[in-house]
Amino acid sequence: MLEKVSEALRTNASLTGIGILLLAGGAGALLLRQRRREAWPLLGLLALLVFNFVLSKNFFSIVERDGAYYGTPINLLNQGSEVMLLAIGMTLVIAVRGIDLSVSSVMALSGAVCVMLMKDLHYPPLLAALLSLVVAGSVGALNGALITLLDIQPIIVTLISMVAVRGVAMLITHAQPVTHVDATFAFIGNGHLGGLPFSMVLVAVVFVVAALLTRRTALGLFVSAIGDNERASRLAGVGDRRIKLWIYAFSGLCAGIAGLVAASYISTADPDRVGRLRELDAIFAVVIGGTALTGGRFHLGGTLVGALLIQTLSITMYSQHVPSEIEPMPKAVVMLMSCLLISEEPRRRLVSLFGVKRWR
Repeated sequence: MLEKVSEALRTNASLTGIGILLLAGGAGALLLRQRRREAWPLLGLLALLVFNFVLSKNFFSIVERDGAYYGTPINLLNQGSEVMLLAIGMTLVIAVRGIDLSVSSVMALSGAVCVMLMKDLHYPPLLAALLSLVVAGSVGALNGALITLLDIQPIIVTLISMVAVRGVAMLITHAQPVTHVDATFAFIGNGHLGGLPFSMVLVAVVFVVAALLTRRTALGLFVSAIGDNERASRLAGVGDRRIKLWIYAFSGLCAGIAGLVAASYISTADPDRVGRLRELDAIFAVVIGGTALTGGRFHLGGTLVGALLIQTLSITMYSQHVPSEIEPMPKAVVMLMSCLLISEEPRRRLVSLFGVKRWR
C-alpha cells in the first residue's frame, strides 16, 4: 500500500496535478465562502481528485503529441462531454418541473440517422449531422407538444418516447451496430481544436448559448417563474406553454449532439447500447449541481460540475480496478451523500458544526 501511494505521489506531484488541485480547491473555497450551492459538488470533485492524487498512478499526467493533449484529465473531459450535453438540456427541463427520460434514446437515434444517411444515401457528413440534429430536436419538440397541449405528465410522455425512439433507431439499423469510417465524422468525437477535444468545444458552445439566453435575457426569469408557480406565471402573461415546448426541443437537440459525439467516438451507431442509462447520469448531474427537482432556480455551472463529478467517479473506480458488478454501489453512495449535502436540513446540520448559523 505504501509503495502504491509513493508511486502515485511521485507521478502526480507535477505542476499540472498540483495546479488542478489548487484550482478546484480555490474555487470550492470561494463558492463556500459565498454560500453557493455549487460549492458542495465542487468539494466532492476535489475529494475525488485528492484520492486519485494519492492512490492513482499517472492520474494527472498530460502529454502533448502533434499539437494535441492526451492524458486522464483530457479523457475525463472528452468522455464526460456526453453527460454534460445531456445535463445542460435537462437542467432547463427540470427547472420548469419537467423530466426528460428520452434523451438516451434520442442519442441512439441521432447517431443512427447520421451514420445511415452517410452509409446508405451517401450524404456528406455535415449534412447528415445537421439532419440528425433536426430529427433529435423534433423528437424533443414532440415531447413538449404532448406535455403542453395535451397536459400529459412529462414522465409519462418521455417514458413512452424513450421506448419508441430507441425502437425507431433499432428499426432503421436493423437492430445491428452500423460502422462508418469517415475522417470528418470521426473528428466530432476524436478530433482536437486548440489542443483540446473537439467534444469539449461543443459543450462550451452549448453551455455559453444556454447561459446567455437564461442570464442575459428574460428567458431565465421566465423559466424560474414557471418552475416556482406555473399558474401565477401564466396569469402574469408568461407564455409558459411556448417556453416549455422550446425547452424540450432544446433538450432533444442537446441529446442529438451527444449522440453524434458517442457515435463518432467509436465510428459506430449502436442502437442498443449507445446512451443506455445516460438519462440517469444527466438527472444526477443536475441534482448534484444544485437544481431541485421541484423546479424554480437552476444552476447551469453546478450542472457541469456535477457531470464532472460523476465522470471522475467512474474513471476512479476503473483506475482502482473496482469489479463491474459492484461498481454501482460506490457511485450510489457518493451521489446520495452529494444530494444530502445539497438538501437544506442535512446541510444546515453539517455547517452548524463549523459555527455557521445560516446558510441559504
